[in-house]
Amino acid sequence: MTEIVTTSTLTCPECGHRKTETMPTDACQYFYECEQCHRLLTPQAGDCCVFCSYGDVPCPPVQQESGCCGGD
Repeated sequence: MTEIVTTSTLTCPECGHRKTETMPTDACQYFYECEQCHRLLTPQAGDCCVFCSYGDVPCPPVQQESGCCGGD
């Protein structure tokens, strides 16, 4: 079994600020505020969370190919 990565570096599409965050393993994170420009990030169409949209590593459920937050 492949080890699950629990950190992802989010990149703000507005200002390009990057920050590594710990991903929740038992919930989706739908909102994330950029600490530099304060834009509120939300998932892009077709993605389940901000990590899947703006992170360099997808969320743990997607890594496990089990869908995200109980759905696909």
